[in-house]
Amino acid sequence: MAGHSKWANIQHRKGRQDEKRGRIWTRLIREIIVAARAGGADASANPRLRLAIDKAKAANMPADNIKRNIDKATGNLEGVQYEEIRYEGYGIGGAAIIVDTMTDNNKRTVAEVRHAFNKYGGNMGTEGSVAFQFQRVGQFFFAPGTDEDRIMEVALEAGANDVVTDEEGAIEVLCDPADFEAVKLALEAAGFSSEMAEVTMRADVSIALEGEDAERMQKLLDALEDLDDTQDIFHNAQL
Repeated sequence: MAGHSKWANIQHRKGRQDEKRGRIWTRLIREIIVAARAGGADASANPRLRLAIDKAKAANMPADNIKRNIDKATGNLEGVQYEEIRYEGYGIGGAAIIVDTMTDNNKRTVAEVRHAFNKYGGNMGTEGSVAFQFQRVGQFFFAPGTDEDRIMEVALEAGANDVVTDEEGAIEVLCDPADFEAVKLALEAAGFSSEMAEVTMRADVSIALEGEDAERMQKLLDALEDLDDTQDIFHNAQL
């Protein structure tokens, strides 16, 4: 199935993450702590923790750091108690935005999120105001030029729901979150290395923004991204 071009957006996102590499560890540590506290310290029986550990290793986090934060979560070491809170709102041109946070002070966090929306031309909404426009999925991206037929064969056999090729030839594999690991392992076993692999919120419909509107939207997204308590941002803007 052909899809709109997402490759430039993916590369842009990766580039901005690389620019903020020092902050990535902080967010990964919070995810490890929350995942271990919610599902236990045994990664083999806790898919969320397993994915968090994989991301931490990909970001070159030392094994000692990973273990220490799992110990904090499970009571072996003293640690901060984090609460997961999701905020929703609208950006430029009515684009939908979801901001997932982890915080030890929800009053501070909601004030900072609301301020960012208001300052940069957005509008913070109520719970459920935009989430219905997204689906929680496992998502893999492969660079243009990857063997589409083989990707499709391996992914669908492993339980993927769809394989989408965009206008630039990048390949997107979609699956249920419960099947993420099985699809990931099958693709890796077949020799495919993804540019991005994650369980994410994928928009059903995208809104194209260009010129000044795209610049304004990027400033809003950057402001939300730069908040200390932000873990993930999902939106439906094609910039």
